[in-house]
Amino acid sequence: MISRNYFSLMALTLLLASCGKEKSSVTGWNYNDPANGGFEVAPYDEQETGPGLVLVEGGTFSMGRTEQDITQDWNNIPRRVTVSSFYIDETEVANVHYLEYLYWVSRVFSADYPEVYKKALPDTLVWRDRLAYNEPLVELYLRHPAYQQYPVVGVNWLQASDFCAWRTDRVNEQILIREGILRVNPNQINEDNFNTDSYLSGQYEGLVKTDMADLNPSSGNNGTRKVRMEDGILLPRYRLPTEAEWEYAALSQVGNTVYERVTDRRLYPWNGHITRNKDEKYKGAMMANFKRGRGDNMGTAGFLNDNADIPAPVHSFWPNDYGLYCMAGNVNEWVMDVYRPLSPEDKSDFNPFRGNVFSNSTKR
Repeated sequence: MISRNYFSLMALTLLLASCGKEKSSVTGWNYNDPANGGFEVAPYDEQETGPGLVLVEGGTFSMGRTEQDITQDWNNIPRRVTVSSFYIDETEVANVHYLEYLYWVSRVFSADYPEVYKKALPDTLVWRDRLAYNEPLVELYLRHPAYQQYPVVGVNWLQASDFCAWRTDRVNEQILIREGILRVNPNQINEDNFNTDSYLSGQYEGLVKTDMADLNPSSGNNGTRKVRMEDGILLPRYRLPTEAEWEYAALSQVGNTVYERVTDRRLYPWNGHITRNKDEKYKGAMMANFKRGRGDNMGTAGFLNDNADIPAPVHSFWPNDYGLYCMAGNVNEWVMDVYRPLSPEDKSDFNPFRGNVFSNSTKR
């Protein structure tokens, strides 16, 4: 009986200690305590993975040319760089994804600002050739359900960047709805639509369901407040990958690294210097959607090989060691950088990026 009381007392003491408020290691003041000002520190383990994204573990690699420069352009000089870990889409953006974007833009802006919708439309005439009959692709590739999972084409750099901004807002709006902060608002129109930056700056109210508790006793907000970035609920903004990030993700050297030694530097997202599969089960099959020569887009009837006279669906072929599809062949993909031939000579060796232009100083 004495032992039981002793252990019960110990359990109670541990429980009380675990329920105590976390303290600052530099001032000793409690966090999340309205009695001393209410400075909030959110419990945070790690960032959730956004829809469709894959985490790419960063590291060092040799960026640039992997084969001899026959033309001697010297615009892709190899250089050792380091890339931080980042998220990237598992696949290319498919037609169905872009149609979702176009539908939203049309629903919100078309009544008063039809030019916004027209600005977002991809150029379907990229298929047209004066000496080829590609009119079915001009008319059907973007919108016919048979092509839903094919990569969107005819999108310029500005349109791709606008898509990223739209995706940021839709993902964060869905998170706030999921967390019970906002209600679904299908009647957003014109400027009255959810925007992450507007919400964080207090310029967007939305259909509020439940705000966050405000521990600041002098805020005057009746004990509630909007979600802040410090809460760890909202995701950072989506953007195009830098050239270094894209090349690093495409090569996926993580698959042939022993400790810090890369055993086989890659030319493609797979080992070897050929574009065909060497495994017995798939021997001779193309590893990606390439045009193998003049007039040969997909192989011979009865054995079409890559089975893609035009772009293949986004989940086609074998993913690389990061689980990313079609990082070689299929369609060209945009990156965030501005092209400049001499950049390899002077870019930073940590998160290299060409395109930084700062016109004013912004403090956050």
